[in-house]
Amino acid sequence: MIGRRDPRPHGRPEHVETVVVGSGFGGSVAAYRAAEAGSGVLVLERGKAYPPGSFPRTPAAMGRAFWDPGRGLHGLFDVWTFRGLEAVVASGLGGGSLIYANVLLRKDEKWFVRESPLPGGGHEHWPVSRADLDPHYDRVERMLGATPYPYPDTPRTRALWDSAERLGLRPQLPPLAVTFAAEPGGRPVPGAPIPEPAHGNLHGLPRRTCRLIGECDVGCNEGAKNTLDHTYLSAAVHHGAEIRTRCEVRDLVPLPGGGYEVGYVVHEEADEGRRTRTGALPVHRVTCDRLVLAAGTLGSTFLLLRNRAAFPGLSGALGARFSGNGDLLTFLVGASDPAAPDGHRRIEASRGPVITTAIRVGDALDGDGATGRGFYVEDAGYPAFADWLVESSQLPGRARRLARFALARARARLHGSPRSGISADVSALIGPGRLSDGSLPLLGMGRDVPDGVLRLRRGHLAVDWTTATSRDYFERVRGTMRAIADDLDADFRDNPLWWTRRVVTVHPLGGAPMGRSAREGVCDSHGEVFGHPGLHVLDGALLPGPVGANPSLTIAALADRACDRILSGRGTAAARRSPSPSPDSTDRPAGPPSPGATSLSFTEEMKGFVALGATDPGSGAAQGRRLGQRLEFRLTITADDVDRFVADPAHQATATGSVDSDVLGGRLPVVRGWFNLFTRDDDPSRRRMLYRLHMTDGGGDPLTLVGHKDVHDDPGLDVWRDTSTLYLRVLRGHVEPADDATAPVVGAGVVTIHPADFAQQLTTFRTTGPHGAEALASFGRLFLGQLWQVYGRRLEVVTT
Repeated sequence: MIGRRDPRPHGRPEHVETVVVGSGFGGSVAAYRAAEAGSGVLVLERGKAYPPGSFPRTPAAMGRAFWDPGRGLHGLFDVWTFRGLEAVVASGLGGGSLIYANVLLRKDEKWFVRESPLPGGGHEHWPVSRADLDPHYDRVERMLGATPYPYPDTPRTRALWDSAERLGLRPQLPPLAVTFAAEPGGRPVPGAPIPEPAHGNLHGLPRRTCRLIGECDVGCNEGAKNTLDHTYLSAAVHHGAEIRTRCEVRDLVPLPGGGYEVGYVVHEEADEGRRTRTGALPVHRVTCDRLVLAAGTLGSTFLLLRNRAAFPGLSGALGARFSGNGDLLTFLVGASDPAAPDGHRRIEASRGPVITTAIRVGDALDGDGATGRGFYVEDAGYPAFADWLVESSQLPGRARRLARFALARARARLHGSPRSGISADVSALIGPGRLSDGSLPLLGMGRDVPDGVLRLRRGHLAVDWTTATSRDYFERVRGTMRAIADDLDADFRDNPLWWTRRVVTVHPLGGAPMGRSAREGVCDSHGEVFGHPGLHVLDGALLPGPVGANPSLTIAALADRACDRILSGRGTAAARRSPSPSPDSTDRPAGPPSPGATSLSFTEEMKGFVALGATDPGSGAAQGRRLGQRLEFRLTITADDVDRFVADPAHQATATGSVDSDVLGGRLPVVRGWFNLFTRDDDPSRRRMLYRLHMTDGGGDPLTLVGHKDVHDDPGLDVWRDTSTLYLRVLRGHVEPADDATAPVVGAGVVTIHPADFAQQLTTFRTTGPHGAEALASFGRLFLGQLWQVYGRRLEVVTT
């Protein structure tokens, strides 16, 4: 089943045995294997489905083909910019398979390094071997239909192959996840109908064999690519898995008795094309016995960083071992061939799939005399429409051809030429197209240094990574590419980003690396998170270093291997699960509401600054502002019984939600929270609004945020400041009020309500029960009455 979504944003969560977050190479494999074994499976994919024929091609459609739902973009390409590199990943059903280049190369046996030192300390260590993965490589290759490129005489294939042999390098036609022939082992025929497999096709639309038009990286509208939606995901649905598209996971939390709860929002199709306040979308919830994170390197690591406070004891290696798999893009421009009649070498980069040839360059680990870190160089074809863009960029040549054409036609008119055939003139106007016909992008990838770190900055994902520690590797890759360019009598051009020592990666890896223990990695060699049974990371984030070759096959093989162990103990996670409530569904502090009571709730957002080590909120806020250490929260305040709430002198309600602060570990769910609207002390002119939020930091240690709004009548108009400014301290432990004075202080600061957020807050008031209007009126009288008692006293004196 595909496309159905749980309609309940609130209330008791639904439950399934296995939830898979993401539908890329790891998630699709896990979904299929679990469903095939009879497990109830739910796949949550943030992007939409792309059946054959739906990928964008026009300029207008391509302009909308990017991912930023807050700005109305629900498209395929998700582009990130970080320190030292840019990254391009996919958003859609099938994940990266929708835009990858189909190559299914295995990681070289000797590149599974052990205890390989890293420049900043630590080691790259692979706790699995090629022998461990070979059976799973076999299984994945069969499912994805791995086929060597069957057209070796394609011009760019021939040119690159011959050049590699002249340079003493080793070319190969790599296995591709592409259907070239209607039947396995049959004769390749472009555009032939592809028979439907036994597991069916979740899109229900026909597919055709590869037409050699170079559109693999922008989505195959023929359906010739054996993408995950056509293979693993269709098979998973065949075995009963449910897939929900446009569902983006936001929060994760372990349940007390075992299992996990997942919160996600839905990006409705009706919201595509218009700005949406995605932070205000209703959160749907589902619980599961087993949770598989497969949202990609950036997505899965980001989820764990944002939710790390909910996972006590999560490894300090979270975010580590990031690399771009050594990706480097360069260009060969204007190849020539002195032996050709016109001196031109035909490359035809737009003919064929994106990659047809792979050249492996040796590694010091190979033991055959090679030096340095190994890598692959591959051709990087592109769609035919790019040829027109390349040619149209040559403005001087176009202008000269246009002038010659216009002059020739003017002369013919002037002299009354009887010649009516002008085909040759039109041909000359279009031009020979030598630039596009003789140029080729080259893609390098290999064993760069995995010393990058993913972390949060102001709630956003950041990467600390630089080309500096991999400089020797990149220079070696560039040297080989330059040698190929020289051999083909072409100009060698760097990607312009290289001039600033930046690269573009389409293969980000690491962030939740596997290791032998929690000191070395976040997960074990089967992707299970240390200390959290039933939680698995099965995507590129799991890798402790670069694959060297194209990584998709290795990610899928690791997921398949993990599924063997997961399914051999199927039911273990379920047995650990109990019907205990999730951490944020605690008992109400004042007991259950009266029968027939009406509840009231509203949502409040406050933002400001905090400093670790500060004990005074004012100085902590000033220091935090200088350091850029933000803290904000979004809380839902609920009075289960409004009548009792109004009558209670403490006016106590519950607070649920989350606190966001990078210095405290990212997004910290409130596991228990209390709010007091107004409390009194001995001063009749003063009231306080009190907040007490129990949380857990990124290392699993308990924290308490205690804060107060000081409502009192000072000279001037200070009612807004008093009611919108919260002075807070963060205490170590889950602290009760009697222990505030003795609890260790972690930090202090100040947060405020911004006017725009306050305007939004006024729209969030909700009531449940038989007397909603009366409950709102009663709450309003309490609030305004208390403010009058504080600020109206001066007016009473004046009027008297």
